[in-house]
Amino acid sequence: MKLSAKLEIAGVSLRGMAEADIGEVETLERRLFPSDAWPLQMFIDELAQPETRRYLVAEAGGEIVGYAGLMCIEPIADVQTIAVVPEFEGKGIGSAMLTELIDEARRRRAADVLLEVRADNPRAQQLYLRFGFEQIHVRPRYYRDGTDALIMRLQLGDAPLQEGPTA
Repeated sequence: MKLSAKLEIAGVSLRGMAEADIGEVETLERRLFPSDAWPLQMFIDELAQPETRRYLVAEAGGEIVGYAGLMCIEPIADVQTIAVVPEFEGKGIGSAMLTELIDEARRRRAADVLLEVRADNPRAQQLYLRFGFEQIHVRPRYYRDGTDALIMRLQLGDAPLQEGPTA
């Protein structure tokens, strides 16, 4: 996997999520998404489906500082999750993981990439807009705390694999 120079300088590396990572990822999930955290079994189930799933972790200093996942059932890919610990935000980790997920969607011949993002998370929304996602729908009260979800879509078409923004 090709990493941006910015990530390499920051001492962060991306790799495929392994079964051994699930405990640490689930702990981060509970920390980062306390009201909407996935249960441990959900991560186990997701990793057990490599024919339709791709999950990544970002590591720094031997610790997982971010993770992301994609489900792809042609012709649609869906970003299942993407998270970066607050101490590592703004270092290009989210962009690098999203770039890899979009490239994976292309490799799996998806026509579109969909995702849900909290309506009260402008930082994530800006990331997706920089990648060319557009808002196509709102799911009222989607999250457990009653917050709306914005449904966003990136149309891939026949565009070649490319590097995304490194912000």
